[in-house]
Amino acid sequence: MRTALITGITGQDGSYLAELLLAKGYRVIGVVRRSSTTPYERIAHLVDRLELVSADLLDQTSLTDAVHDTQPDEIYNLAAQSFVQTSWSQPVLTGEFTALGVTRILEAMKKAAPKARFYQASSSEMFGKVVEVPQREATPFYPRSPYGVAKVYGHWITLNYRESFGLYAVSGILFNHESPRRGLEFVTRKVTDGAARCKLGISKTLKLGNLEARRDWGFAGDYVDAMWRMLQQDDPDDYVIATGETWSVRQLCEVAFNAVGLDYRDHVTHDTKFDRPAEVDLLVGDSAKAREKLGWQPTVRFHALIQMMVEADLARHAGTT
Repeated sequence: MRTALITGITGQDGSYLAELLLAKGYRVIGVVRRSSTTPYERIAHLVDRLELVSADLLDQTSLTDAVHDTQPDEIYNLAAQSFVQTSWSQPVLTGEFTALGVTRILEAMKKAAPKARFYQASSSEMFGKVVEVPQREATPFYPRSPYGVAKVYGHWITLNYRESFGLYAVSGILFNHESPRRGLEFVTRKVTDGAARCKLGISKTLKLGNLEARRDWGFAGDYVDAMWRMLQQDDPDDYVIATGETWSVRQLCEVAFNAVGLDYRDHVTHDTKFDRPAEVDLLVGDSAKAREKLGWQPTVRFHALIQMMVEADLARHAGTT
């Protein structure tokens, strides 16, 4: 039985990855931060099959102890301050978690389990103000937020530890990936939840930022499969994971509100307070390398993904009307 250690197991990606690994027969250990509450909503159906250890990306000793005590075969670093908007109001904290946190977990692995295989969650936000379309592994980075900058650091430090210390360490440059488990602060979930609320009469309007921003949106369940595939290769390498299709926030609104029989133009308004200080206008990925070398491809298309999310939000709200 192989052992996997997952930071960020209580998040969207962590919960889907835990499901995938349990189905493959892994012993799955989740790293959780000490808290007076237990925010395990996304993994509540899995808790009896998981092991949870207490550690923190801000604390080197706790991470080293967690890796030493569990001796994982695979380490998935999914934990971060992951909301772009927050990174402007909390840039130092974002750097501590999203950049230096990667170094701390790599140090823990180097000292306590150097034969393990390490996955770092890199992000399409590293491309930022894109210099070519679509974006691939060799596309230069031009991050446009403290979050994007921190992710670039995490990406390069992973490569540095691979080349400097011979660790099996890879980065998945994942484009936007969504699901019914996505946090309500993210635009896709904000829109699908807003459509459900408007349909049920809970609210009448939805305020959003830039409606013309375009993203490459896929399903989180597909993307965690790519993470696992990266750690099964003979040699460590980095991969772009994306659908290759791009949609605007406006189109996202149209699809979500159409799913409940509404016209988004009757409900969605632009509010400048949600605009980014520096906008990322267009992200669309080229995942040809992953499709060829990993045998990976997305299975859930954009319209089906948004339909899935709207239906989940409708069901969640149905008991509150």
